[in-house]
Amino acid sequence: MDIRSTLSELCEAFNAHDLDRIMAFFADDCVLEMPRGSNPWGSRLEGKADVRAALASRFEGLPDVHYGNDEHFVDSAANTGMSKWLLTGTTREGVKKQVHGCDFYTFRDGKVIRKDSYWKIVE
Repeated sequence: MDIRSTLSELCEAFNAHDLDRIMAFFADDCVLEMPRGSNPWGSRLEGKADVRAALASRFEGLPDVHYGNDEHFVDSAANTGMSKWLLTGTTREGVKKQVHGCDFYTFRDGKVIRKDSYWKIVE
């Protein structure tokens, strides 16, 4: 598996807002960890259906969300990769967002089993 190419393709799928294409990269038992939440890991969603619902809410909340200036880093021996990006978008209320962040991915058998997301807090 070429993890770097997979990370690039995932970024393209996110920018296309194509949930079917995005979820094709994920294993059935995948986990998504988001920065906000009441636990040290933020919030955790488990399983393809819950991960899909969380990603759908991102597209609903930021209908024009875009991940630009993407860079991808890989540790093939550990089946992991990281994507670094600049998120831009506008909320439904018209508030412009711009924030740097990254996602840490873990793969098994060519599928994402964990996506751990981080982003800067803009105040």
